[in-house]
Amino acid sequence: MIRQIKDNDMDAVLDIWLAASLQAHDFVAPSFWESHVKTMRTVYIPASETYVYAEGAVLSGFYSLCGNTLAALFVAPEHQDRGVGKALLAHAKAQRTVLTVSVYKENRAACRFYLAQGFNITSEQVDTHTGHPEYVMTTGG
Repeated sequence: MIRQIKDNDMDAVLDIWLAASLQAHDFVAPSFWESHVKTMRTVYIPASETYVYAEGAVLSGFYSLCGNTLAALFVAPEHQDRGVGKALLAHAKAQRTVLTVSVYKENRAACRFYLAQGFNITSEQVDTHTGHPEYVMTTGG
């Protein structure tokens, strides 16, 4: 079931974000991700429209929208390759007519995922926080 985040989901959402970030972005120092957990808790998640994928009491993944930007879509590593990411993305697409996401070029699995789900690369940029190149991808419209 996909539902809006509740206050008591925050710890699980942050655990998912950190574990999935460390796994998917092994080209960025782990200390970078670890140092951003508090900011995710106090700034980014509260400022976003966030939905979680819940299987009973277990959260398997989440996504966050900030306007028409898909600011986050993360699935717990132990729940990946089970359709959770596709379900979350389909739900996000139903919330907006156009979605844009930034994806590290080095995260080839995520690039393939978004391309397979109908996104197109519209530009390239450098992430100001990490210095790594990213694709800007868009779908809809």
